Amino acid sequence: MKPLFDFLIKILILSVVLWGVIFWGVNEYGFDIGSVFTAWIMIVANTLVGYLLFEYAFEKSQSVFLKVVLGGLGLRLLVLMALVAFFIVRDLVSINEFVVSFFAFYCIYVIIEILGYQKRNKQKKRVA
Repeated sequence: MKPLFDFLIKILILSVVLWGVIFWGVNEYGFDIGSVFTAWIMIVANTLVGYLLFEYAFEKSQSVFLKVVLGGLGLRLLVLMALVAFFIVRDLVSINEFVVSFFAFYCIYVIIEILGYQKRNKQKKRVA
C-alpha cells in the first residue's frame, strides 16, 4: 500500500499548489471557477482510476496487465470525451475556461501518473 499512499500524497500536494495558483488567477483575471473545478474533478478522478488499475494489474500476467491498463486507458478516455461533450452541449460550463483548464490539468496529472508507474516499477526491481 505504500506506493499508493505516496501517489496520493503527490496528488494532494500538486492539487494544493495548483489551487493556490488558480485562486490567485481568479483574483487577478476573474475567470469562472466552477468550470475549472469541473475539469479538475474529472482529471483527478481519471488519474486515480488509472493508477488504481495499474496497481491492480501490476502483479498479473503480461496479457492481463496490458488488457487492464490499455483497455482502462481507452475506456477512461471515452468516458472523459463523453463527459466533456455533455458539459459543453448542455452549456453547463464556460467553454474557454473549461477546455483550457481540462487540457492543462490533463497534461500535469498524466505526468504524475507516469511518475507513479515508474516509482512502482523501481520498487519491484529493488525487491527482486
